Amino acid sequence: MISAEVVIKAQFYDLDPMNVVWHGNYPRYLEQARCEVLDKIGYNYPQMQASGYLWPIVDMRLKYVRPVRFGQDIVVAATIVEVEHRLKIDYRIRDLVTGEVLTKAHTVQVAVKADTGEMCLESPPDLTDKLRERVPCAD
Repeated sequence: MISAEVVIKAQFYDLDPMNVVWHGNYPRYLEQARCEVLDKIGYNYPQMQASGYLWPIVDMRLKYVRPVRFGQDIVVAATIVEVEHRLKIDYRIRDLVTGEVLTKAHTVQVAVKADTGEMCLESPPDLTDKLRERVPCAD
């Protein structure tokens, strides 16, 4: 599917008392990569809202493989892996220099009609059409 990456340098304010990036900061890193991949398909949060849908995250899972340390340059990759009934994005956080995987994660978002608050059981065409434009189906 569609992927995007962002490079982030771990900052002092991201650290916990053990001098590694505090676990609660990882979702911010994922969000940066998620916005990058959504920009790539032309359906980031402003376009979602304009289309009449909200996309709350209903599930987020993280597996911390190795810690991220102060000053470490990391690459956060986001890949859209499901869109039919939900928007599922897989993430890998890697060390920029070595390529070593530091964290694995995924998020799941569902479409909710902004006017009624009703959850949709399938992704609206506003999203699926954007992806078809980027990745045409082989016939």
